[in-house]
This record gives sequence, C-alpha cells and structure tokens, in this order.
Amino acid sequence: MSEIAEVFEPRPSSMVAASWLGRVDYPAAWSWQRELFLARLEGDIEDTVMLLEHPPTYTLGRRASEDDLVYDSPQRIARGISLFNVDRGGRATYHGPGQLVGYPILALGERYDVVAYLRRLEEALIRTAADLGVEAHRDPEHTGVWVGSNKLGAIGVKITRGITMHGFAFNVTTDLEMFRGIVPCGLQDRWVTSIQAENGSAPSVKEVGALAANHVADVFSRGLAWVHPDTLRARGSALATAEHDAHEELLT
Repeated sequence: MSEIAEVFEPRPSSMVAASWLGRVDYPAAWSWQRELFLARLEGDIEDTVMLLEHPPTYTLGRRASEDDLVYDSPQRIARGISLFNVDRGGRATYHGPGQLVGYPILALGERYDVVAYLRRLEEALIRTAADLGVEAHRDPEHTGVWVGSNKLGAIGVKITRGITMHGFAFNVTTDLEMFRGIVPCGLQDRWVTSIQAENGSAPSVKEVGALAANHVADVFSRGLAWVHPDTLRARGSALATAEHDAHEELLT
C-alpha cells in the first residue's frame, strides 16, 4: 500500500458518497454514470460509488472482439441476455442478478497511475472476500480477484482527466452458467467462481455492497457517507431518459 499511496493525492478529510441502487438496466446505469462523471469533473459533487445489480447482460470492452462471444443472438435472446459494446478497458464479461457491481466515480488528482488504481480496487475486493470467509488473491498476469485459478471479481475501468468510470463486478450468488456464453475476460483456460460457490451460501448482494463500499472508501483514504438513490439521481440525469442516450450500441 505504501507504493500505491504515492501515486495518488488522497484527502483524508474528503468523503465518498455510496448508494445502493438495486437492479438497474445497463443503459440506464451507464448514462447515470456519465452524468455523475461530468458533475464530478466540474467539482459539483463529491466522490461517489454506485452499487447495484444488472439484469443479465454481456458487455464487450475496448479490447474485446466478436470471438469473445460464444452464444449467438438467438441464444442470447432465448436466455434474456442483452449485449453492449462499452468504453471501459478489458474484454468480455457478464453482469447479472446475484452479482455486486460497483461504479466508483472518483477524482484521483493530477498525479495518478492507472495500474495503481486497479490494484486498489483489487485490494477492496480481496478484503470484502475475506470478510465473507473467502481467501482471494491477485494474479500477477491478469487484473481481477481470484480464488485459485477462478475469477471471483472482474475489473474494467475508464479514467478521463483523473476521473474514474466503470469499476468492478463481484460474484456473490451469480448464476455462473451464464458465463458460458462468452470467453470471460478473453481467458480460455480460466473459469469463474462466486462467494456462494466457495462457501455454499452467501449474504444478499446489498449486504456485500455495504462491505465493499467501506473497503473502497478505506483504500482511497476517504470517509464514507450513504445517500438515498433519489439524492444520487438528483445529481445526474433522470433515469427515464437514460435509454435514449446516443452512446449506447446494442448488438443483435
């Protein structure tokens, strides 16, 4: 942590506002993120962490290709899985019920290191797993959080002018069979796991979100304040208009 801390400008007195948003469609959450990003860029809001679940969704990051898809369009439709190209780093991943998704919108300061930011997110997830009785670790070659050779938490981010978007996906009670429709993170020889798969049971995603939020605030030297979703919504755009955003591209 000492080496990582040197590449950030932590402000111990600053706060991160966290909110549990429940289940949110991917396009709506993406648009909401961007509105919060713009507000953070202008200094109108403090650091924020959106915590939520998505309906079944595959996303393809900037390094992904069509070869990362296993299920074709009819197979995805039959399973009720949406598909989106997104502007985060990384390749293909799955989001769905039972998975904690966290979108930190943080100001890292003028001096920041992308790799160090990823390591801090990993540390927050490793600590969250430990709270739940699961010993997770980093992989020296692949971003994310692992249990053995199986991925427990995926991370994909975008940083613009020192402000972060996108974030992490942490499998709690996720239906792991849904990952068979993609090559997760482009890794042919790896699989995925969840807290439930490791322990036989797991708390609710909302409860795990509370643990993760505390660790995110801690690793970035912020205090934590919980806000109501309506308060967070007021800081961005109304969700009613989110699905009309021109930047979303639905693949069929």
